[in-house]
Amino acid sequence: MTHTQEIRSRASEIKFVVDAGTGERIRAWARGHLEPDPHGAGFFGDEYRTTTLYFDTAEGDVFHRRGSFGRAKYRIRRYGDSPMIFLERKLRQPGVLIKRRTQAPLDVLEHDRDAREWRHWPGGWFDRRVAARRLEPVCQLMYDRVARGTTTDQGLARLTLDEAIDAVAITTLQFSATDGVPVLAGRLILELKFRSHVPVVFKRLINEFRLTPQAVSKYRLGQAALRGLAVPDTPAANVCGPEACA
Repeated sequence: MTHTQEIRSRASEIKFVVDAGTGERIRAWARGHLEPDPHGAGFFGDEYRTTTLYFDTAEGDVFHRRGSFGRAKYRIRRYGDSPMIFLERKLRQPGVLIKRRTQAPLDVLEHDRDAREWRHWPGGWFDRRVAARRLEPVCQLMYDRVARGTTTDQGLARLTLDEAIDAVAITTLQFSATDGVPVLAGRLILELKFRSHVPVVFKRLINEFRLTPQAVSKYRLGQAALRGLAVPDTPAANVCGPEACA
């Protein structure tokens, strides 16, 4: 097992929802201007399938972003058919993004992690945090991702484009093969991640495709699709205005 904790100051991201045609053109643009993700596959070396189990309280505090639940997400992620999974906490504080992640074998989900011999296993921090916050697995999201990036003066800048997003309601710590409910059918989610200022290459992309930033959460969209809920309005965070993106 491996464990990492990454602290990124001045971490920013901009999100957009685009139609399929625009998404295809952005994908081609990215492949012409950015480098492929080192962990990607496919002909262009930048593709992978992601499946993630998300946690929430019985009252939906994460979905509604109540208090501290609005700043942290707990999830278990798997890439493709890998026999390994990642236990993750993504915590955002003003100006700082903290991502804690532990890699573990897939079959760890089948063990009784309340048993004495599991109390001090490397992923114990995840179990303790989830229990303390009364979180349970509630939603599985699956999607196809294209990921590319470049190195700037401020560090790594990364572009991801997610499509074919499906949601499945879950109640146990198992990855489901059940057909999901489509989320944003016919549309894709574009995310631009960077440090501090918007990189010039991303400004060009935004201007060329006349993109409008939008606050969007795949988890909240998935839950809304599964339960027939409306996604509560939330101001977009770390979104550049016309001057910043120009």
